[in-house]
Amino acid sequence: MLGDVALAASGDRRAFERLYRAHVDRVFSICVRMCGSRVRGEELTQDVFVRVWEKLPTFRGESAFPTWLHRVAVNVALNDRKVQSRERTRRAEPDEDSRDESGALGSVAAAPVGERLDLEAAIALLPPGARKVFVLHDVEGFTHEEIAQEMGVTPGGTKSQLHRARMLLREALSR
Repeated sequence: MLGDVALAASGDRRAFERLYRAHVDRVFSICVRMCGSRVRGEELTQDVFVRVWEKLPTFRGESAFPTWLHRVAVNVALNDRKVQSRERTRRAEPDEDSRDESGALGSVAAAPVGERLDLEAAIALLPPGARKVFVLHDVEGFTHEEIAQEMGVTPGGTKSQLHRARMLLREALSR
């Protein structure tokens, strides 16, 4: 596979297609889990591979390609979540057109915006290290040894971060 990475980084479309086919299912899984929608997950998966095509020449091989690709996918999904959140906030804010003649808010903003904290939002609120370990272990199925090697820590450190992540998630979801 490293040969395909190097070839794709130099612009070989066939090598990139092989990389795409080898990793598209895993990237799609990450995107769907992080956004909660299969349709949006498909769109984000395409965004991930566009970003990978653009950034592949900068891949230095300091980590395994699947690990780097995973990070790109998570970043694309997190950035999308931020954009979606901003758009929801902007749509929820009343504007002058939503007031009736008496100045009261009309039906556009009448429905209260629920403050529902779902699992994806709770995961996004985790500290970066705990979030990474949680997603790699509980979502992606990596072993503690694999995670430790990727992060440059001990397996005990990843177990500690996973425990912390789970405790923080329990706390956030029980509110």
